[in-house]
Amino acid sequence: MKLIDTFPTDRIGDLQYCVGRVFPFGATLMEDGVNFSIYSKEAKSCTLLLYHHGQPEPFVEIPFPDRFRIGDVYAMMVFGIQTETTEYGYRFDGEYDPRRGLLFNPKNTLLDPYAKSVSGRSVWGREPDWSRPFQHRGQFIREDFDWEGDKPLEIAPEKLIICEIHVRSFTRHETSGVKYKGTFAGLAEKIPYLKELGVNCVELMPVFEFDEFDNARVYNGTRLMNYWGYSTVNFFSPKAGYAASAPFGMEADELKAMIRQLHRNGIEVILDVVFNHTAEGNEKGPSISFRGIDNRTYYLLTTDGYYINFSGCGNTMNCNNPIVRGMILDCLRYWVSAYHVDGFRFDLAAILSRDENGAPMMNPPLLDSIANDAVLGKSVLIAEAWDAGGLYQVGSFPAFGRWAEWNGKYRDCVRRYIKGDGGCAPELYRRVRGSDDMYRNRGPAASVNYITCHDGFTLYDLVSYNEKHNECNGEGNRDGTDDNYSWNCGVEGDTNDPAVNALRLRQMKNMLTLLLTSRGIPMLLSGDEFANSQHGNNNAYCQDNEISWLDWSLLDKHKDLFDYVRRLIAFRKAHPVLSAPSYDFSPNGTGYPEFSLHGTRAWHIDEHSPGHCFAYLYAEDHLEHGTEEDAFIYVAVNAHWEEHRFTLPVLPASFGWHLAFEAYGFSSDPGKESPCGDSSGIILGPRTAAVLVGRKKGGRRRPATAFNKSKKEVRETK
Repeated sequence: MKLIDTFPTDRIGDLQYCVGRVFPFGATLMEDGVNFSIYSKEAKSCTLLLYHHGQPEPFVEIPFPDRFRIGDVYAMMVFGIQTETTEYGYRFDGEYDPRRGLLFNPKNTLLDPYAKSVSGRSVWGREPDWSRPFQHRGQFIREDFDWEGDKPLEIAPEKLIICEIHVRSFTRHETSGVKYKGTFAGLAEKIPYLKELGVNCVELMPVFEFDEFDNARVYNGTRLMNYWGYSTVNFFSPKAGYAASAPFGMEADELKAMIRQLHRNGIEVILDVVFNHTAEGNEKGPSISFRGIDNRTYYLLTTDGYYINFSGCGNTMNCNNPIVRGMILDCLRYWVSAYHVDGFRFDLAAILSRDENGAPMMNPPLLDSIANDAVLGKSVLIAEAWDAGGLYQVGSFPAFGRWAEWNGKYRDCVRRYIKGDGGCAPELYRRVRGSDDMYRNRGPAASVNYITCHDGFTLYDLVSYNEKHNECNGEGNRDGTDDNYSWNCGVEGDTNDPAVNALRLRQMKNMLTLLLTSRGIPMLLSGDEFANSQHGNNNAYCQDNEISWLDWSLLDKHKDLFDYVRRLIAFRKAHPVLSAPSYDFSPNGTGYPEFSLHGTRAWHIDEHSPGHCFAYLYAEDHLEHGTEEDAFIYVAVNAHWEEHRFTLPVLPASFGWHLAFEAYGFSSDPGKESPCGDSSGIILGPRTAAVLVGRKKGGRRRPATAFNKSKKEVRETK
């Protein structure tokens, strides 16, 4: 028997309706009907509004009878809706008293926080009809995508090699060579490139629905947009403007198809999520959704009703409120189950540890719940462990055994050292071995190591500019950080000086060499592998133009750099000792410590003194790490402006040194390294790094029993 024969109790026009189901929240397609469920603790009444697609006025308004409210949830089943051509929203009535944080206004039509699709911005950059008061409307989607057996990949976190990508920037440039530029489909067309590069995870900057016209303006003839999307309109719906098929209502399927194709090619998908604030801004911001539904539940407020601003964006979500916590968990579960997302990076995640008064909590229930959730049990969880209110938790973020962190200390230390600050050498020794001083009880995979990300200079700009150049953002060059630890190598900006350009190339290779041979999870900024530039802009949040778009013609110009990065990634994959998940650096089956530090003389280094030269050695036990043979990996770094000779550690008798990488211009594929003529030492030119591999010259592998001793036994026999 169809539901329509049983349930309807009321009628309005051609539609019938009845009391709905409380769970799940949102608009859920049922047999013959749609179940609407929405929470508001302090509203006095709620009305459902249905619109024909694009029409300014609703074709029907259905007040929720009081008997349709269960607790603080309004639930209604409506039959007869043409879901393909209908949009919806809500109106809430209640007290209006801003000084008490009550902002109910029955004239405002509001977006469902649980809407799975949002209309109004289906074509990126198309000027909206500003006379329409209800800009962002809920739409209905069918969860019938054919995944063809796909599921999240569940790659071990320590094996991840992440590439951070802005969906639109990645393929919008005319040189991208894709059909659907700036879209999910366009990114899918670039999967062969990502496979060639070798990354196995993409971290997408925000893809939840946001409004690119938020704070849009014209400056010096250029239209500035809300380009990055760190101001969420809705947490459950994909950014329609990123989908070529959005005008046909297919944005969800386009995103799912992209994820399915990435998974088929062994590439995970992490989403950058922004739960710390919303697009509604401060007291002067628009009422889009949350503030008109239950302002005091969703936001941190002062005692006189003003928004607390730990996000730097006008408001702060009340993340540890049980209702908000439940919404965030529902959202994450939805993206994992419905979109097969592999993990999340949480923007300004320190906010997620604050209580309703804004104070940091010792055991934040939201972070605990996420870490121990059944559905999220295999998801990658990465925190940006600070916020705009001064809470800095890098190394101390409440991890609950699960959370990793963007390691900003790694970023700053590598930048400082490579530009010539030898004073940070003792810290760098810690960073390259996985920041064991910070994550001793969590393991190296708690550290997401990076040198550049969307927020700041690109790698090329890091070695080309001493100062930021954000004048085109229209804020008097006051925006963006001044703490860049950059060095322009002698000339500000682009130059034709071959010596300067050669030095810049070496400096980029030096930093990438450290990044991809350090313990922890490495993350690259897309485009760094071919020296993409933002022309000195270190805060391109508003630039929907060539400043932000990746210029793919640079791939040919900097093919040497691309090959260097590609081979470094392949090298990291070929040598699992580089990504081992523990801090056990004691001697292993090779007879050598698994990790050791060296000066220009092998085995001699003062780990507490400044210096411009150092080296580190990994000893890869083939039994422990599952490789065919033992290997030794020696990374030498000369950040000095003079050349230095490094004496090499003596290898077992049957082994010899081979050159794998040298920042002056040499790189090789794994297994094709060049034998070193002098096995006693290597001379490194000014400001350069090199990677050597010690492997067998030939002959039989040692008997396996020689490797079966415990590390304690090996230590005792040395």
